[in-house]
Amino acid sequence: MEVKTIELFGKPLFNLVTITAPIKMATPMPEDEAAFVYILKGGCIDYSETDEIHLSEKQALLAKCGNSSFCTTAINGITDYQAIVVKFHKEVFDKLYFNSHSPLSNKNSHELLVNSAMIDSNILLEQYASSLVSIFDNQELVNEELLELKVKELILLLLNSDNSSEVLGIMTNLYKRKTFAFKEVINAHICSSLGIEELAQLTNQSLSTFKKTFKEIYNDTPNNYLIGKRIEKVAQLITVSNDSLSNIAYDCEFKTLAHMSRVFKNKYGVSPSEYRSNFSDK
Repeated sequence: MEVKTIELFGKPLFNLVTITAPIKMATPMPEDEAAFVYILKGGCIDYSETDEIHLSEKQALLAKCGNSSFCTTAINGITDYQAIVVKFHKEVFDKLYFNSHSPLSNKNSHELLVNSAMIDSNILLEQYASSLVSIFDNQELVNEELLELKVKELILLLLNSDNSSEVLGIMTNLYKRKTFAFKEVINAHICSSLGIEELAQLTNQSLSTFKKTFKEIYNDTPNNYLIGKRIEKVAQLITVSNDSLSNIAYDCEFKTLAHMSRVFKNKYGVSPSEYRSNFSDK
């Protein structure tokens, strides 16, 4: 990973992140931070406590304080990834609007629903990201006043674009932490590709504490419970979808059709294809 950084008031402000090999890592943020991420090249998945957000070129994410995990994804077999990351530090934000009203004060507060949300792409955000790339290419022309203006420009773009309620909820509660119950996190990631260690991180627990808590709540091990819930999802999809069994297996996080079929028959006594056929005959 290569990270180029431009600072404002002694804090990392703009980051140009380049990754050439697949990577997966925890990316928690403290309560005094938020971030805007714009994908320049490649793709990635952001796992928050309650969401799995897939992003590709010219798509953007707004994330605030909370637990999260991140991994890059291959696009047409290419794993190269590059993104612009703008950090909203509370200390920087307070200095920016020390002598003026923050534009957030003119907005009615929206309910904080999530800690991260995808932002609808538009030409203004695309041009903004391009301008930041130009700043990295011409840092000798950059001064503090310009950096302040670029941060304020982004805040106005986010507040005045065609935002979802989730985005406005984050912007109007930028440094307020949204917490989620243990079962909310588990239910949100039944069919995600996260491992047990990453689920533990999202619940803000050590692996040993996570396993103990899981056993107390579900009276089962994480692996057994998740596989059971995934196969129930498979059975549901088989009855309502015409998608192939292979695609359904993949969507429910089974690595192979053979594994899914074996687990399915152990639970329901018939193969997935027989189950689908029996249901369609009724």
